[in-house]
Amino acid sequence: MTETSSRRASLVEHRARVAAVLTVLSLWLSTAAAADWNVATLFERLAREPHAHARFQERKYLSLLTEPVDSSGELLFTPPDRLEKRTTSPKAETVTVEGTRVTLERNGRKQTLDLRGNPAVAVLIESIRGTLAGDLAALSREYSVQLEGDASKWRLVLRPLDSSLTTLVQRIEISGVEAQVQAVEIFQADGDRSVMNISAVPGR
Repeated sequence: MTETSSRRASLVEHRARVAAVLTVLSLWLSTAAAADWNVATLFERLAREPHAHARFQERKYLSLLTEPVDSSGELLFTPPDRLEKRTTSPKAETVTVEGTRVTLERNGRKQTLDLRGNPAVAVLIESIRGTLAGDLAALSREYSVQLEGDASKWRLVLRPLDSSLTTLVQRIEISGVEAQVQAVEIFQADGDRSVMNISAVPGR
């Protein structure tokens, strides 16, 4: 083998070793990142978000209707527990939740109720509010919490722990990217379901 051929062989061997090291390092980093991603990590990131202001598009599939029901509007969340859903289409309606108090405004009239006396309403509201607040402890008291995916595309599957509520809600699936919630899908025990797609308001 000539000196030039020997140098080329050494260079090829060196490059092969470097490539092997980089491959191992890449796999190690991927494994480490996956190990660091869990429910606690997700909720830590959600809790660091100062507030949420987003648009929503919601579609409800009801067994009593032949066509789905669509609505749209805005969602606003102010820590620690204020959640506001402003529906603008097809009809104006605002639902505000603060603490255990829920206020519904429609057609110039207001109605209020207490979540403590309305578990069927509370189980739906707390799933969204607890997730936006990054309050894993509170959410875990009401649901079994299962996380799927990774930071780039995750999904939470929530199932009510109270057996009396499973006759109303089968499960709630909340999905998103990083610390942004992008969709909430509610599966009712009677087969009805709703899908809410959420998109952040630019500049907020």
